[in-house]
Amino acid sequence: MPDRKTAIITGASGGIGAGLVEAFLGDGYNVVATSRDASRKLTPSGSLILVDGDIGKQQTAADAVEAAINNFGTIDVLVNNAGIFLTKPFIDFTIEDFEALVSTNLLGFFYITQRTVKEMLKQKSGCVVSITAALADRPIAGENSSISMITKGGLNSATQNLAIEYAKDGIRFNAVAPGVVDTPMHRNDSSDSKLQPAIKEATVKDIVDAVLYLTLAGHVNGEILHVDGAAPARRW
Repeated sequence: MPDRKTAIITGASGGIGAGLVEAFLGDGYNVVATSRDASRKLTPSGSLILVDGDIGKQQTAADAVEAAINNFGTIDVLVNNAGIFLTKPFIDFTIEDFEALVSTNLLGFFYITQRTVKEMLKQKSGCVVSITAALADRPIAGENSSISMITKGGLNSATQNLAIEYAKDGIRFNAVAPGVVDTPMHRNDSSDSKLQPAIKEATVKDIVDAVLYLTLAGHVNGEILHVDGAAPARRW
């Protein structure tokens, strides 16, 4: 299928990730979908390859990139969707919490993005979109997620730096920074009600639409697109 573009999507088995897989397939992409349980949650097809694995491990990144190149020839889009989010007072975070956040949110980004960029350099084109968090630069009183935001804020900074580094090579880097999204990750979080008290939560489609926009918008680079319903206006 030489005319079809290819996307790699991490954290692909549920919530935003599953929505992204459906949307990219619907737009005619080949998709490599990776998560710990991709093969249990998704159904492979000629245009959908599934890769099981922990995104915080180098081998998972290697397997996903290899699957894209071997099956489809190129990687046109990478969506770094895999991530975890923990909330608790700063003094209650443990080293285990820190290591888990770094593994999934930072090492997961580093391993697969580095390998993907090496492939994109060969074709002198590509687009990387990362899912971060509005709280990284729009904190809200009472939402205690400082250590989580070390990782998400780091991704925002990396996105802007990489956009400059690879602009000459035709590779764009952007991020979507959601507020509260109606996914299983947030449904049991009692703190969410104070984040967006005047409007409904974002839907998976809201985030997917933002990712698709950044994928298509060829002159948008280094952008952190907030999809949080103007939550900072009600932060106190």
